Amino acid sequence: MTMLRNKAAISGIGATEFSKNSGRSELRLAVEAISAALKDAGLKAADVDGLVTYTMDANAENEVLRSMGGRDLNYFGRVHYGGGGACAILLQAAMAIATGVCKTVVCYRAMNERSESRFGGAIGFGGISSEAVLTAFHTVHGLQTAAAMMAMTMRRYMHDTGATSEDFARISINARFHAASNPKAYFYGKPITLEDHQTSRMICDPLRLLDCCQESDGAVAIVVTSAERARDLKGKPVLIRAAAQGATAGTMQMTSFYRGNIAPLEEASLVARQLYEMSGLGPSDMDAAILYDHFGPAVLPQLEAYGFCAPGEAKDFIKDGRIAVGGALPVNTHGGQLGEAYINGVNGITEAVRQLRGEAVNQVAGVRNMLVTAGNGLPTSGAILGAPP
Repeated sequence: MTMLRNKAAISGIGATEFSKNSGRSELRLAVEAISAALKDAGLKAADVDGLVTYTMDANAENEVLRSMGGRDLNYFGRVHYGGGGACAILLQAAMAIATGVCKTVVCYRAMNERSESRFGGAIGFGGISSEAVLTAFHTVHGLQTAAAMMAMTMRRYMHDTGATSEDFARISINARFHAASNPKAYFYGKPITLEDHQTSRMICDPLRLLDCCQESDGAVAIVVTSAERARDLKGKPVLIRAAAQGATAGTMQMTSFYRGNIAPLEEASLVARQLYEMSGLGPSDMDAAILYDHFGPAVLPQLEAYGFCAPGEAKDFIKDGRIAVGGALPVNTHGGQLGEAYINGVNGITEAVRQLRGEAVNQVAGVRNMLVTAGNGLPTSGAILGAPP
C-alpha cells in the first residue's frame, strides 16, 4: 500500500472562470484550463504524454490533445461515477507516473453543466444492468433526482445520530462564509445566515435549497509529474501522499438503498483506511480538509468516516467555528461546491494545492497535510496531499 506514497506530485493547476453560462464549448474550456495548468508548471503541450478525465466528460482525449497542440500520448484513462471518482484521477495519474508509463499526466474536467446538460434533473440508467432494474423500483416512487436519492440517506443519518436541519445549516453557512471572501467563487461577497438557510425552499425533505450544490460552467486541470521532476519545475510542487478508490458490497450509483444501512458511510470508511495506510498518516495529521459537498449534509458522515470524530458526533464537532479558517479543522476553505462551483469536485483538489503552496485566499496557517474526498453514497475516492519538505 505504500508504493505510491510521495512518488508523484501536482506540478501545476489551472481553471477557467466559474459561471452559469460560459458562452463557449466544453472543449474550449478544457483547453483553456489545461493551458493555464501547463503554464503554472512551466511545461509545454508537447510534454504531456498522459490524459485522465471522467466518463462523464464530453471531451475526447484525441480531440483535447489536438486542440491543445500536444504530440504523443502514452496513456489515456477515464474514471466512472463523476463526483465519486473526483480523486480517482489522481490515483490513475500517480500510478502512470510511478510505473514509468508517463512523465507528464494532465487530469481535466470541463463542463457546461448549467447552460447545457444539467445534473439536477432525473437520472436514468440505460440497458439491462442490475442497477437499471433496481432503479425501476424506486424511480416510480419519485426517487429520480440526485437530491431525492441523497435525501433518503441523510434522513436515515438524522434518525441514527439526532442531527437536525440546523446542523446541516452550519455546513452551508461555513461554505458560503469562505466563498464570500474568494473572488473566484460564484457566491463571492454573498454569505448566508441560519435564517437564510432555514427559510430556503425545501427541495426534497430534509434537503433545502441551500443544502444543494450549484450547477456550474467551467473547467479545471491538474498537471502530475514525478516528485523528483516536480522539484525542477516552475510551480511549487504538492506531493500526492496517498490516493484511493473504494466500493463496498451493495454499493450502487446514488442508490445504495438495498443494503443493511443506507447512511453514506461505508465507502468513505474503506477509502479512509487505504489513505491512512498508504500515507502513514492519520486524522490528527490533517491540517485542513476538502470534503465533498454535492449536498452540504454529506460532510457530516464524512467527518465520522474519516476519523475526525466518533460516529454520531459530527453535529457537535462542527460547532463553534471548528471548521472555519482559524478553527481546529478548516473545511472547504474555497467555499466548496456550495459556494465556489461544482466541477465534480476537481476545484476542491486545486484549493488543496493552493493551501499547501501558501497561495490560498483563505489561507490556513502552517498547513502541511490535507485530505480531499469525493462523493459519498456511491463508489468513491479520496487523496491526501502534502507540502514537500
